[in-house]
Amino acid sequence: MTKYVAAFLIAASLGGLLAACAPGGGGSPMIGTVWNLVSLNGESLVPGTTITAEFRDDGKIGGTSGCNAYNASYELSGSSITIGPAMGTLMACPEPIMDQETAYLGYLQDAARFAIKGETLTLTTGSGEDLVFEAQNQELAGTSWTVVSYNNGKEAVVSVILGTEITAAFGDDARVTGSAGCNSYFAGYEMDGTSISIGPAGATEMFCGEPEGVMDQESQYLAALQSAATYSIQGSILEFRTASGALAVSFERAGS
Repeated sequence: MTKYVAAFLIAASLGGLLAACAPGGGGSPMIGTVWNLVSLNGESLVPGTTITAEFRDDGKIGGTSGCNAYNASYELSGSSITIGPAMGTLMACPEPIMDQETAYLGYLQDAARFAIKGETLTLTTGSGEDLVFEAQNQELAGTSWTVVSYNNGKEAVVSVILGTEITAAFGDDARVTGSAGCNSYFAGYEMDGTSISIGPAGATEMFCGEPEGVMDQESQYLAALQSAATYSIQGSILEFRTASGALAVSFERAGS
């Protein structure tokens, strides 16, 4: 009987070791959380910028590096981490932001080990530089947002018309309310993890002639809102995406 117990223990140990060494690192608590960078090797971030990292269970990491979106592969083994070269978009931002982005991506790719304490994640490079993150609260209920851009239903993401404002407030009563640019609207919403479903919207029936296109914008926004299938909060930015991964609506936290 003893030999069977020993064999079982050896198999269990090997299984745990293989899981720890697998891409994505099995069930690490860092996976599935959006992490906001709060310290870049002891320095605060450039005011008004947000840097995030989300480690997914497919062995990929992605987020915003302050100006551009980025992604890379990663592997975990115990408390060790290896992050591959990052690929990103090619937007240009003011020099301090670009310098910060370059430093962040450099340290990220040099990360050699990680530690999680409570809601804090620290990545440390082989030469001792630290990236300190805090877990981002993904709760949507009780938050208010202003729309930055939306999918117009014509395979284009467009900005809100100058001189108009579209808002969304997600209540604890599972209702979203706000201004669609001319009329007030309301709809029910349901969430399951980062999945979201928003029901048909009801609205007041005012007509606004100015600025030009505001009524088309209103109907396109409400359609985009109802197309949302998933959501993510990264710092002061909320994104809704469709089931196919297309951007539906991008919001900025009200008052930010």
